[in-house]
Amino acid sequence: MEERIWHESYDEGVRATVPYEEVPVPDFLKRTAAEYPDRDAIFFMNRALSYGEYKEHADRMATAMSRLGVSQGDKVAIHTPTIPQAAVAYQAAASIGACVVLTNPLYTPREIEHQWNDAGVKLAVTMDFLWDQKVRDMRDKLTAEQFILCSIPEYLKFPLNLLAPLKLKKASPPLYAKVADEPGVHKFKDLLKSTPADPPKVEIAMDDLAVLQYTGGTTGVSKGAMLTHRNLSVNVQQINEWFSSAERGAEVVMGCLPIFHVFGMTVNMNWSIFAGAACVFQANPRDLPGLLKGLSKHKVTIFPAVPNLFNAINNHPGIEGIDLSSIKLCVSGSAPLTADVQQRFETLTDSVIIEGFGMSETSPVATCNPIQRARKLGMVGVPVSDTDAKIVDLDDPSQDKPTGEEGELIIRGPQVMLGYWQRPDETEKTIKDGWLHTGDLAIMDEDGFFKLVGRVKDMINCSGLKVFPDEVDAVLMSHDKVLEAATIGVPDEKRGETVKSFLVMQPGETMTVEEVEAFARENLAAYKVPREVEFIDELPKSTVLKVLRRELRDMELAKRGG
Repeated sequence: MEERIWHESYDEGVRATVPYEEVPVPDFLKRTAAEYPDRDAIFFMNRALSYGEYKEHADRMATAMSRLGVSQGDKVAIHTPTIPQAAVAYQAAASIGACVVLTNPLYTPREIEHQWNDAGVKLAVTMDFLWDQKVRDMRDKLTAEQFILCSIPEYLKFPLNLLAPLKLKKASPPLYAKVADEPGVHKFKDLLKSTPADPPKVEIAMDDLAVLQYTGGTTGVSKGAMLTHRNLSVNVQQINEWFSSAERGAEVVMGCLPIFHVFGMTVNMNWSIFAGAACVFQANPRDLPGLLKGLSKHKVTIFPAVPNLFNAINNHPGIEGIDLSSIKLCVSGSAPLTADVQQRFETLTDSVIIEGFGMSETSPVATCNPIQRARKLGMVGVPVSDTDAKIVDLDDPSQDKPTGEEGELIIRGPQVMLGYWQRPDETEKTIKDGWLHTGDLAIMDEDGFFKLVGRVKDMINCSGLKVFPDEVDAVLMSHDKVLEAATIGVPDEKRGETVKSFLVMQPGETMTVEEVEAFARENLAAYKVPREVEFIDELPKSTVLKVLRRELRDMELAKRGG
């Protein structure tokens, strides 16, 4: 790696170039279980799973998958919330050389069918209630031949294992279902009990496919980012290099980011295993009381999350009375983190939040703020070890933009995907001369720190002037009465597009449109001030609490008859 200006900002001991171990993903668990067989690996409600048990369960499930016809290179879908079975199935499939396809449990049947058939899924691990509500009726349309059904209570201890089904049945929709026997359908718990830990021995090459990580499909059909064992292993080792103060075998990670999301898969699950850390599995990241209980009870030391979650904790009634003093380090990603949210959370917990940037296509971590040296609030940090980044002109990517000027962020490094599964045309548009074109607008400062200013597709063009929604949102959220903000561009006859902001108010607070506009005029250039303001109870969000601007745009188009 050539010397870069940002290397001067690395924490002491963090290397610009790392001598990576050639360790495929399943070897993380093999090694850690041998070193710490009795160490807690997973906390889930009233159950703790040691590394020894974790490895044994993964070996049993790997044997079962193999007996159900899964061979090296086959695709295995995992369609569950963040529960122990998801991690066990992931490690099992990886250990026999299968390629994992992580699937959001909130997907509709149309989205499931597209993803699984596009990947050519042979076996799917899903939930009893998802089978009952969605998958069974579409079985004939799927490439999957075998199905393994998980149940939330099966990994709970007495008395929750008996009480949970009653409560889960009453949820809307139900989160538990009794499923009748039928060919090709197997119960996770039964397979674990009846199958020995005798998986086939498979030679896994570092450049073999490990995961097809499907993008959200916000700009079209969802595409599978091809992530190899090298991509994922290197990224875990890059994270481990960055977390230089983490103590092997002693950390506790909050696993509220879903495993089916690339951030949760790599940081919460794979890095935790690599580092011998315990991970607190939180199946529902929106369950704030449950999340806070898990943070306090298990004395979490490392807390990866998204800005909306930090903001929700800041505003939780009685938060000052909850002991969060064990938290040392928080990692924020997936959306911009405002200075107000960061400073409030750090004051509450006496921890440090480092903001970073990544995407499915980068496994995901690409940039991060240093932990010990000076961070830059509002910036996503510097490229991690062996990673290069620069800002290029939107119209002519061969031209680098000067320091301080916005353009498209492009990245190259060993964690960058091979390309998109069966989409050579999309791969060609995205990876050019070894550089991944992110679609993110950013600037780089004189120290090599990067600041995201928005997505290319989110940029609002008002009479030829560029407006970045993230900037407008940050200003609006700095008002004491505003809890959340999301800004989009809407059609305008004179300006082409104009600025519209959606606001969620703090509990008990109100504002008029005129007050919002007056506050915005004090802090933004006139062309950036929202011409339309709408107050709503809740912003549409993804499963990792990322605001979904596309849904706001769709809602506006429907209103305007578009």
